[in-house]
Amino acid sequence: MKSVTLKDVAKAAGVSYATVSRALSGSPQIGSETRERIIKLCDEMGYTTNYVARSMVMKKTDLIGLVVPSIDNQFNSELAYYAEMSARSHGYNIMLCNSGPDMKQEKTVVKLLLGRQVDGILIVPQSPKTYENIRAYADQVPTVFLSENLRDQPQSYVAVDNSRGAYIGTKYLYELGHRDILYFGRRHSTTHQLRAEGYMKACQELGLRQRFFNSEFSHSSINNGYQLARDLFSKSLDYTAIFASTDSNALGIMKAADEMHIDIPNRLSLIGFDNITATGMPRIELTTIEQPKREMAVQAVDMLRDKIENGTQGYVHQILLPTLIKRGTCRPLG
Repeated sequence: MKSVTLKDVAKAAGVSYATVSRALSGSPQIGSETRERIIKLCDEMGYTTNYVARSMVMKKTDLIGLVVPSIDNQFNSELAYYAEMSARSHGYNIMLCNSGPDMKQEKTVVKLLLGRQVDGILIVPQSPKTYENIRAYADQVPTVFLSENLRDQPQSYVAVDNSRGAYIGTKYLYELGHRDILYFGRRHSTTHQLRAEGYMKACQELGLRQRFFNSEFSHSSINNGYQLARDLFSKSLDYTAIFASTDSNALGIMKAADEMHIDIPNRLSLIGFDNITATGMPRIELTTIEQPKREMAVQAVDMLRDKIENGTQGYVHQILLPTLIKRGTCRPLG
């Protein structure tokens, strides 16, 4: 099989190679009628731009690598969607990679992106160890971390105020009359450590007993939340509300509660974190803490573009505010 070249298009159009090249680049030297005829012919013949050859000349690929732990996580998929839309609006394409739960795989995909000569990398890290894991590679290309608070690490990142979000959610449950609030989640990342800290801060200020049901899973999912909730609900319910560290966990809790005939919200109030699309669907209507995913993605892309296009040095820590989304899974007591 032979790919179609500019010379093939020029021959079919009966014009010079230079004319075809100028037509495709939008040169004002080519009339609109000729340009339209050549573009139509390119489409009919199946011509595609050789971006490898172009990048060698331009010293730029217009490619941004995006690394996420798992695209089947709805929060990651929504974040990736907004990042791609933002990048595309500025002339960049996204090369998406799943890093999975394996630190070696995370490093492998970053090395792959460097080998593909991407102009920059956006990365949703697996854990607090990610920065050190890929540091030698991140220093070679403009890099922005997304959705993970690296605290004081000297790397640019965009994240939500996770501690504030958990604090807001816990205080909301308190205002509804709940005094026995269980925190349901994991602490394998800085993000989840901060959420747990926000819950603890609220409990301390409000005089509540801190109660944890910790997940040993390395990532959040509906199935993991469901399995943990089945175990949790097999014991007596001496709490009136659950703060789930992610919406995925919360959806798993709702599934287990339904199977075990635990009425949400009449028997148990529930709040999640992220505001993924599924939480607003009928019969779910999950109360949750919203991460501004679109704004996070847009700001991360803009931050990365500034590094790529202007050579901006140093780093920026951008923390966005979360919002409480009140729906139907929390009820007032008394």
